[in-house]
Amino acid sequence: MKIYIDADACPVKDIIIEEAEKFNLPVILIKSYAHFSNQIEKQHVETVYVDSDNEAADYKLMQMVDSGDVVITQDYGLASLLLAKNCTILHHKGFIYTPQKMDMLLNSRYASAMERKSGKRTKGPKAMTDQDREKFKHIFLKIISH
Repeated sequence: MKIYIDADACPVKDIIIEEAEKFNLPVILIKSYAHFSNQIEKQHVETVYVDSDNEAADYKLMQMVDSGDVVITQDYGLASLLLAKNCTILHHKGFIYTPQKMDMLLNSRYASAMERKSGKRTKGPKAMTDQDREKFKHIFLKIISH
């Protein structure tokens, strides 16, 4: 099992890296060159950089992920594609993407996009809370410890 992070805007990277180390699990951060960092990561962490194009990180993740891997992303479209790869996909707010949830999530995203296109303002995502972090950590540990 490998853990892949859609890492450009992932607010739980540190939790993932810390907990994965305890289980000797490799973590692969997928980042665009626009988020390049000279930070030296721990030995079990690899950083893969991709172009800054809109879907470059998505394409790279689709190419790299295998059955049984774990992916952390907030991108509903990417998550829907990854479901076919038989991997576990988590949102940083602490829920697992499932085929049953995917239709609702994609429909909601589409409706919001249509509202914005027609000139209406839509609310962005709620700020990340300590409770969200704890919820994510709990579900993440449950998945990687089995």
